[in-house]
Amino acid sequence: MKFFLLSVVFLFCLTQLYAQNPEQQSSSMEEPSIQIKTNRIYGKLLDQNTGKPIEAASAQLYIAAKDSLFDGMLTKANGDFNFTNLSATITYKLVVSALGFEPYEQLIPAASMNKSGRKDGKFERDLGNISLHPAIKQLEGITITGTKPALEMSIDRKVFNVAKSLTSAGGTAVDVMKNIPSVSVDIDGNVELRNTTPQIYVDGRPTILTLDQIPADNIERVELITNPSAKFDAATSGGIINVVLKKDKRIGLNGIASASVGTPGILNGNLNLNLRQGKLNFFASGGYHQSKGKAKGETRRENKLHGVTQDYFNQYSTNNRNRKFTFLNFGIDYFIDNRNTLSITQRFGTGRFRNDETQQQEYLDDDKDLLYSGYRTSAGPSKFNRKSTRLNYKYTFPKQGQELTADINYNYGGGSSNGMIINTYTSPDGSEYKIPSVVRNDGSNNSRELTFQADYSNPINEDSKFETGIRSYYNNFRSHYNAFNIDTDANETKLPLSNNYKYTQIINAAYATFSQKKGSFSYQVGLRAEYSKFDGLLIDSAYKFGYKYPSSGKNIWNALFPSIFLTKEFGENDQVQFNFSRRIRRPDFWQLNPFIEINDPVNLRQGNPELQPEFINSFELNYSKNYGSGNFLASIFWRNNPNDITQYSDTISTAQYEQLQSAGIDPNAILNTYINANTTNRYGAELTVQHKVGSNFDITPSVTMQYRTTKADVSNMNLSNDGFNWQGKLIVNYKIKTERSKIFNNLGFQLTGEYESGRIIPQGKTLPQNRVDFAIRKDLLKNNKGAITLAVNDLFNSQRWGNIYDTEAFYQESYRRWNVRNFRLTFSYKFGKADFSLLNRNRNRGGDEE
Repeated sequence: MKFFLLSVVFLFCLTQLYAQNPEQQSSSMEEPSIQIKTNRIYGKLLDQNTGKPIEAASAQLYIAAKDSLFDGMLTKANGDFNFTNLSATITYKLVVSALGFEPYEQLIPAASMNKSGRKDGKFERDLGNISLHPAIKQLEGITITGTKPALEMSIDRKVFNVAKSLTSAGGTAVDVMKNIPSVSVDIDGNVELRNTTPQIYVDGRPTILTLDQIPADNIERVELITNPSAKFDAATSGGIINVVLKKDKRIGLNGIASASVGTPGILNGNLNLNLRQGKLNFFASGGYHQSKGKAKGETRRENKLHGVTQDYFNQYSTNNRNRKFTFLNFGIDYFIDNRNTLSITQRFGTGRFRNDETQQQEYLDDDKDLLYSGYRTSAGPSKFNRKSTRLNYKYTFPKQGQELTADINYNYGGGSSNGMIINTYTSPDGSEYKIPSVVRNDGSNNSRELTFQADYSNPINEDSKFETGIRSYYNNFRSHYNAFNIDTDANETKLPLSNNYKYTQIINAAYATFSQKKGSFSYQVGLRAEYSKFDGLLIDSAYKFGYKYPSSGKNIWNALFPSIFLTKEFGENDQVQFNFSRRIRRPDFWQLNPFIEINDPVNLRQGNPELQPEFINSFELNYSKNYGSGNFLASIFWRNNPNDITQYSDTISTAQYEQLQSAGIDPNAILNTYINANTTNRYGAELTVQHKVGSNFDITPSVTMQYRTTKADVSNMNLSNDGFNWQGKLIVNYKIKTERSKIFNNLGFQLTGEYESGRIIPQGKTLPQNRVDFAIRKDLLKNNKGAITLAVNDLFNSQRWGNIYDTEAFYQESYRRWNVRNFRLTFSYKFGKADFSLLNRNRNRGGDEE
């Protein structure tokens, strides 16, 4: 509460500061866009090759300081455009686009308009004839059109344009992530960036949505930030993946619709709409997604005592998955005036999932002779309901680049699940080995997340900038899970697996950064302070767990997170950057919760309430070079993780087995949990090249290499390990443009391949992974408004996830699959009408009136 009050006071002071500034008051009182009605900018668009005027081209005028749209129009039959009601004190940016021509931009400084020489202070600025370059070139009968690259690289981030990812069409955000260099996706759809878990954002803010709940067709781009500065949350130790959803601000009505069918059981539909009229911008998207699949897994284990083999166990599983979810997003941007913008966004998402799994089990003696067999079936339907409301306000000061933004984001929703697990046991002769076990479970959860954030940016001069902000996050989560053993008389006994809990999490933060450029050298320094608190409670036992950082003034360093960025430019195309940041990784609820999960009777999972946050010192050295036909990015990095949160596995104790044997648990089941290692170090290098061959072929190879050392011990058991791993990814795109054949014209191909070697874990290593995706896209209809895409994910049905554990107590090699090879056929259609009017009013904006 204290932090919230301080936040309100902070915003109030900033508001009063600009309200009481005489110069700023004068600027707002002399609002030229309201008082001066004859000021105008005009010009004409011509085809550079023919000299003919260009009709119906889109001419848009932006306020350059905040990159917000002021007005727009379509050029007349003679190529003329005209903008009126302008301010003499504002710098504008003209953006022109026309089908078949390269985009054109021109900055129109306020100073140039003030040189009109008119005594009344009014002006007319003639931009003259603007010649547009045709975007299409003819090469030996093949017509090729230049397009925006799939991957845009800069010194601090990578931007992946999803429209260029053919293999993800009709899929989800998980399919998009598989096609991005540096990113890997495990069997459960969890994403890693350089083998660490990143923070997932949607439109620049944390979300409760998972990636498989976001349709790929609804994503505009994905931004990767490997080492965030102090401006970002300190918990972004693994970097940031920001998913930017589609929202257009072009004049009139614009939209895109898509539908997909495929196998196994794929049926998808999406619609994105955007309407910009006057001071209002409306946007909405919605859709339905369905997919099925039959995934398989295998486990082979050797149980040992003091290094001597005692017996063997084999398990073969098949999981039938059925996933259905719907979503609806809508909102409005209200451009109150040239300085104030208000936006509100509402999101809804619901889903129903079902997993029906069968397991065949073999229990063998030390000579691998069958002792008995097990057969396990489990049915697990579940559903979720997620909502999100976001209110955003932006104020732009008269000084160019100076702005204040504030937003409130409220995520809320819940889910429920229930299931039935049946275990039967059979002797080699077919008789019953022991009494079957039956377990019934049910559960539900709900979550409430509230985030308040305010950011202030002030460019002190052309070469320096100051930024500051505050953030307050509150999360209230509650869940109950009940498990019952059902005996042969249908009597139910509650099991210790039952788990009713709740927790609250609070994170309050403030930051400040200062950046400056001196010639070819620039730097940014920043400091972030965060207070975090986690309070967990097991309701049935009144057991409390959690953490608070900093816990006292003596360890205030645990609340401070500095960052430094140093950049040196060598000409226009070469940059070198060194950066450092200190981050934190807080254990999530599942890593803290002592609840035991029994989905697999031989591989159990349990959290550790004694876990503490880990702190990360991250260093990077980056080199970026643009050359004629592409660009190159090289990175060397080192991550030092004291107190690293690490997975640890051991066989269950006798006491644990006695508690859980009625749930069909194997007496030699492995319990997977988490510990704080002494320290982990990761040394790595990453190379990415995006190269264009001719005008219709591009290739993007990338490789990430890493050497990892872990030092850890549990109960005097040394778990230290070290090893090298690497990941390679290749993305190839080719598109044909030719007038000789309508079939092959506008036909595009994409091939994506990935290989990830095994990497060390404290008690073993993971197994290598590989996959190949392929897609073909054909542009259709007039102006290529339609497109049809055939995508095959995991072309050779090879992707699977697994690991090897090798300890004194057991040796186990296992793998499992989640997604299986699928085929998707997607049709998409783009539409728009620049002169569409929601209110059916004919406003001659940008016409001849003055």
